[in-house]
Amino acid sequence: MTPQEPLSDASRAQRPVPVTVSITRRVDPAHIDAVTHWVQAGVNLASSYDGFLGSGWVRASSDSDEWHMLYRFADARTLETWEASEDRADWLFEGRELVEVARVEKRTGIEGWFDQPQPGEPAAPPRWKQAVAIWLGFFPLNLLFTSLVNGFVPGWHQLWPLATVLVTTLILTPIMTYVLLPFVTRMLHPWLQGSQRASTT
Repeated sequence: MTPQEPLSDASRAQRPVPVTVSITRRVDPAHIDAVTHWVQAGVNLASSYDGFLGSGWVRASSDSDEWHMLYRFADARTLETWEASEDRADWLFEGRELVEVARVEKRTGIEGWFDQPQPGEPAAPPRWKQAVAIWLGFFPLNLLFTSLVNGFVPGWHQLWPLATVLVTTLILTPIMTYVLLPFVTRMLHPWLQGSQRASTT
């Protein structure tokens, strides 16, 4: 058997990005035992699906009606398979009178970097790595935008400084948020999460 060659940086960058789902549910204190069994049944079901990476749940306190539940899949495709499954639909139907969903969050890439991680959730990359990733997206985008605008309206940033800053941020912020940052974080994923992997091995 020949040894397996290590993945190149380009190959690692194309690997699927895991998706973490965080759900806050309100629970009637009178049904704690039933809810505990129901939650565990859901975990058992999810773990039988491809891409399942783990789950957990905690109560805010002994007398709190809020339960925080977390599960993670290898990528958006495997998560969608689980969430669209009949098994999950039947499980949710069984718990319809036991719990009430208060909040659902899905996190990939840069999402959640600036929040405190929930129990069982991987820590965010160090702040300096976050800054590098954001700069790598913002610098070329801003440079390209400025060059294009100056080509059509020479010296426009000198004519209306406040208005140009407003227009620039209104245009570039959505592009950064929905296009460039997800792309950059996918490309840099092995590097961004490198310290977290090393600390857990």
